Amino acid sequence: MGDLLIHTPARAGLDRLPQEYPQYGSGDFRNPAYQAELEDGTRITELKYDGYRILKGKPPLSGLPAVYTEDESEAETLELVLKDAYSGLKVVLLYSIFTARNVIIRSARLINEGDKKLRLRRALSASVDFSGHSDLEMVYLSGAWAREGNMKRRPLEQGETRIDSKRGMSSHQFNPFASLVTPETTERHGEAFGFSLVYSGGFEAGAEVDSFGSTRFSIGMNSFDFAWQLNPGESFQTPEAVMVYSAQGLGEMSRTYHRLYRTRLCRGKYRDEERPILVNNWEATYFDFNADKLVSIAEEGAKLGIELFVLDDGWFGKRDADNSSLGDWYEDRRKLPDGLADVAERINRLGLKFGLWFEPEMISPDSELYRKHPDWCLHVPGRRRSEARWQLVLDYTRQEVRDYIYDSLSAIFSTVPVAYVKWDMNRALTEIGSAALPPERQAETAHRYVLGLYELLERITTDFPHILFESCSSGGGRFDPGMLYYMPQTWTSDNTDAVERLKIQYGTSLVYPVSAIGAHVSAVPNHQVGRITPLDFRGNVAMSGNFGYELDLTKFTDDEKETVKRQVAAYKQI
Repeated sequence: MGDLLIHTPARAGLDRLPQEYPQYGSGDFRNPAYQAELEDGTRITELKYDGYRILKGKPPLSGLPAVYTEDESEAETLELVLKDAYSGLKVVLLYSIFTARNVIIRSARLINEGDKKLRLRRALSASVDFSGHSDLEMVYLSGAWAREGNMKRRPLEQGETRIDSKRGMSSHQFNPFASLVTPETTERHGEAFGFSLVYSGGFEAGAEVDSFGSTRFSIGMNSFDFAWQLNPGESFQTPEAVMVYSAQGLGEMSRTYHRLYRTRLCRGKYRDEERPILVNNWEATYFDFNADKLVSIAEEGAKLGIELFVLDDGWFGKRDADNSSLGDWYEDRRKLPDGLADVAERINRLGLKFGLWFEPEMISPDSELYRKHPDWCLHVPGRRRSEARWQLVLDYTRQEVRDYIYDSLSAIFSTVPVAYVKWDMNRALTEIGSAALPPERQAETAHRYVLGLYELLERITTDFPHILFESCSSGGGRFDPGMLYYMPQTWTSDNTDAVERLKIQYGTSLVYPVSAIGAHVSAVPNHQVGRITPLDFRGNVAMSGNFGYELDLTKFTDDEKETVKRQVAAYKQI
């Protein structure tokens, strides 16, 4: 009993101390922000303060999307240096603080300054300890395909409340965002602490309440199935977490995110421009179309004030259904005998711009590309290759794969007047392994995939700045800040029913600006839920985002055409 009395206060005190970048193994039993394994197999490190420096502005993150400044007076960045002398691990914690925004942006850079290899097993972007906050609640966005972005709110209890994605993408199930609020917090009143991760792969975010009533919130890349070998002299940069504080409820938190992401995360020509009102042929034709049918839809669109025609899936390879041809990015001359350029030019002559659908991260087993390069997909030797939607995932860790996709897409962009691209991704990652990585680096595959994707997107969007890119992943399966850095808008959900869209778009707008939210008027009965709703109602709901139509315009009655004209005029006015 005497021994217990002597040692319990010391252990309890250490376990209660707020930590900036906590470790496990030295008396703090809460979730750590990082973990490093030494060559001898031990996992104990102890970071201690080693210095700091303050920089004007906000430096970019190498290979990763990030919030930026246009003038260094907008922000300052603190670099806080911590070191573990025994292992040689140095961690630089980055804090960017904006002068005119209630925003702090955090990330970490882990550097091996020792003479032996280190193996990172966990490297989160931010950890925040809330002392004396025992009654907080967590707000987050959850759902599934066709019902993304549903807002959830639950009180925190002792233990952990956690959301995550192990799918290799941010996912339909959970968005990489959460907010801690007080029980009294509403849209207009009360405190809100927001956390949003600028990353497009698997993530984790959670709040842990300890036995003393303190709360630790942490967010970053998912530690499950992750490891990263850090050789002497090498460094690892985490994605950044954008932290927002509001004393005027969730509404002010949302507006802070909206202003920041719209003007200091989105980039390029279309950041500050009005987006064109589009018509997409998908729900009008699916795979069954020819050039004349496409042009007939565009002709009706021109009469109604539509500005952009988008040719969706089915124009390439031998794509008569969703079970073939992904990777064969050349036009199908059976459907388009005079090619894409002919269709695009005919549509341009009507006064509409031309857009095109791609799914560049995927490969169909029934494709010329797969028959030529069966090792170009993510796979594990000796294991089955799990198909979803009859497709596999290309191995974007490999430079030659990314080069092939770049060359294929740029050949089209250089010969066809493409003004818009819908970049789709219709499945999660499975059998996450790479034929190009050695055994000790296989657990790096998922993160290297995302880094490869970012590298490709940077090349393409830089070389074709006139193209408006829209991200899609079976709807909102990858609606995250990482993708907004390259593509200023995202297709919010494959569910186009106006009633369902009210919940989906409301939840999504908790973090993301209206300019990022793709929303279309579709046909009735709705193709996803079968509901019949008035055209006026469908138009009003779709005007809550980037407005467009996804149906066969040639089937409208004269009265419906007049309604569409009014909708288009109203949207352009406001």
